[in-house]
Amino acid sequence: MSNHSALGTELQGRLDRLLRRVGRIEGDLRSPHDRDWQERATELENDEVLEGLDEMSLAEARQIREALRRMKNGSYGVCSRCGESISAERLAAVPTADTCVDCAPR
Repeated sequence: MSNHSALGTELQGRLDRLLRRVGRIEGDLRSPHDRDWQERATELENDEVLEGLDEMSLAEARQIREALRRMKNGSYGVCSRCGESISAERLAAVPTADTCVDCAPR
């Protein structure tokens, strides 16, 4: 991870922030709803938004964990499909990328 240590530190910070956000979201989702039916309807709508944010945050956290694992084992920056190097430009734009531009899903 030595040649990617700054990026690894940045990704770890992002992961920590995401996990704190997930904890807050999941806490909000577990909180009891209001007894008033109108207020409860609004809370249920808000829960749908929170669930979407939770799913997106967890998906990003998985991608970051995978990128950190690749950094640790020395496979970061190598396309998981063709084995060629992933361009520095692509990694700068998408630090969690595990495929080169040619192999990226379209």
